[in-house]
Amino acid sequence: MTISKETRGDFSSTSPKPRHECGVCGIFNHADSSKLAYFGLYALQHRGQESAGMVTSDGVRVAIHKNMGLVSEVFSEETLTELDGHISIGHVRYSTTGASNIINTQPLMITHKGTTLAVAHNGNLVNSIALRNRLEEEGSIFQTTMDSEVVLHLMARATNGSFEEALTNAFKEMRGAFSMLMMTRDTMVAIRDPNGFRPLCLGRLNNGGYIVASETCALDLVEAQYVRDVAPGEILIFRGDELESIYPWEKQRTSFCIFESVYFARPDSDIFSINVYETRKRMGQILAQECPVDGDFVMPFPDSGNYAAIGYSQESRIPLEFGVIRNHYVGRTFIQPTQSMREFNVRVKLNPVRSFLKGKRVIIIEDSIIRGTTGKSRVKSLRNAGAAEVHMLVSCPPTRYPCYYGIDFPSSDELIAYRYEVDQVAAYLGLDSLYYLSLEGMVKATGMTVNDFCLACFNADYPVAPDLTFHKNVLDRSG
Repeated sequence: MTISKETRGDFSSTSPKPRHECGVCGIFNHADSSKLAYFGLYALQHRGQESAGMVTSDGVRVAIHKNMGLVSEVFSEETLTELDGHISIGHVRYSTTGASNIINTQPLMITHKGTTLAVAHNGNLVNSIALRNRLEEEGSIFQTTMDSEVVLHLMARATNGSFEEALTNAFKEMRGAFSMLMMTRDTMVAIRDPNGFRPLCLGRLNNGGYIVASETCALDLVEAQYVRDVAPGEILIFRGDELESIYPWEKQRTSFCIFESVYFARPDSDIFSINVYETRKRMGQILAQECPVDGDFVMPFPDSGNYAAIGYSQESRIPLEFGVIRNHYVGRTFIQPTQSMREFNVRVKLNPVRSFLKGKRVIIIEDSIIRGTTGKSRVKSLRNAGAAEVHMLVSCPPTRYPCYYGIDFPSSDELIAYRYEVDQVAAYLGLDSLYYLSLEGMVKATGMTVNDFCLACFNADYPVAPDLTFHKNVLDRSG
């Protein structure tokens, strides 16, 4: 399905880059499940930095702890000791739209007719508003504004028959992107939507237990052996010593989010059976073939574009340098700069090497341009440092269309490439030239085909059409 362009208007945002949806990690059949889940979430911190949470079970007692903040801030030795049990599911979150507050932190947990059920969700349900409206008409009372809560209500109503039948009946009503973990007192469940939008992988722990996580970097940290990806359209049930797979959906074409490879996933992860580091490096190599530019050196803005910059430098044989230095000790701050300090947030993180930049022709490699606000300030800092020319090359095509599957640009009006042509974007950013990697080149770098990916943010071809109510009136989505 292709959705046409909306009326163009003003755009503004404090977030210069697309923020990811969320990350999930589950541990089954390990005495230290909460500590392993903690380390898994720590590895996935890049997928969500607003809140973190965990639910654990020892087969009888279910405990939950969650709060706003980073994983290291939310959990302590004391809280992890209290989260005792052999099953744990955890979540790190960014809100894709709407409020970011304690009510909407995950996992979500309910007790219904003596059964405790918890859920941690990565993705967006594109029919969540229609489902929510129907459930409310039927008497459901919602406690949050997240689409993930719909899952709990559907499961609570599917009480006739087996647990497997309840899962099948509930999830067949959902459409959109969901890589999800659920748990009861004695069972863990991993679910991936039939399009496979978001990554989800399965690993084996040293003691014979299991880990399920958004990315393989979480497996690496706990020294788990990668087994396989949870298949698109698979419901994987962990109970006792057995694993059971259910495939309730008819097989569909995969729609892997290619932005995971471009920007979101950690470079040391393998997602969709491809290595992120190598893919980004190939994107830079192909970018050098498609868009040769003469300059004195190639540079990224750390850490954005680092790996594509390596590929571009090696292919073009133009030296790779770091013309700006990143301050790695920048933490979150609640002190907001005044209007006279409006560029403070850029300067505090990255500082140009003035003596090196003076008189140089600089080739910047970026992984993406979303809103352009930070890019403009960064280019200005290079000019002020004395750069003679500033060229920018981007390792993906122009991002022009909203994402309904878990990225926080739900409106085209927020996207600078939607509003302006390439030369206009270059002028806005203060560049001598601007080039983008072609869609064909981006896909080629993955070693896969256009039929494997969701490319909707580049071409508006949406694999799963959102409900009209969802398109016009987006909920505060899960992450």
